[in-house]
Amino acid sequence: MKLTFLGTGTSCGVPTIGCQCEVCQSTDPHDKRLRCSALLETESTRLLIDCGPDFRQQILPQPFRRIDGVLVTHAHYDHMGGMDDLRPYCQFGEINVYADPIARQGLLEMLPYCFAEHRYPGVPAIGLHEIHPHEEFQIGDICIVPFQVMHGKLPILGFRFGNLVYITDMKSIDDAELPYVEGADTLVVNALRVGKPHHSHQLLDDAVSFARRVGARRTFLIHPSHEIGLHAEVNKKLPDDIQLAYDGQVIDIQ
Repeated sequence: MKLTFLGTGTSCGVPTIGCQCEVCQSTDPHDKRLRCSALLETESTRLLIDCGPDFRQQILPQPFRRIDGVLVTHAHYDHMGGMDDLRPYCQFGEINVYADPIARQGLLEMLPYCFAEHRYPGVPAIGLHEIHPHEEFQIGDICIVPFQVMHGKLPILGFRFGNLVYITDMKSIDDAELPYVEGADTLVVNALRVGKPHHSHQLLDDAVSFARRVGARRTFLIHPSHEIGLHAEVNKKLPDDIQLAYDGQVIDIQ
């Protein structure tokens, strides 16, 4: 199994429009971050985790083949604003999208023309499936266990795939959810910035502390803003088993 980071940036992306800071002006490709999304693949199954507004740009370099399922972490535009761009994949059949009740309602409101009784030709054919924390389900040969984290006051989903845990936009997690993440070999989790606390995202130090609670062998940090600093400089300061992920990075999952 392999995970490809299609995008690792926060809701505004990096560079941020109009910003002249050293991160936004950096020529290092690791400092160019599209909105968060990832592709999880085995020999026979392909899952997309979130489908943000940069999806078209992110997926063009990838082989064109069936997407077996789209997992939605939550109903914010930077995580599901690219759903309409899934329409070319409908030639392989209906696109199955999996979301909790809040995100499901958000999709119905954002894409009403996809779910109308009489749809005009060419709209993406989406099969919308409601999922819930702790209710395990299977897509192809990948077992998925959703669990709940808090994005400020909004409950959202993280996902566990065997030895891999994927979390984005977390501010906090209830102790009751920890058994669903502990013992993971690979952890992907969000780290927004350093310095001033944020009302709905954890900071870099929070992410490092959380990684220690999980006990993962390796941790990849996603969803940073330009305020986190230069990719190369941040990674120099992090422990050897924790690093900022970058767009296009591919990791093997045991």
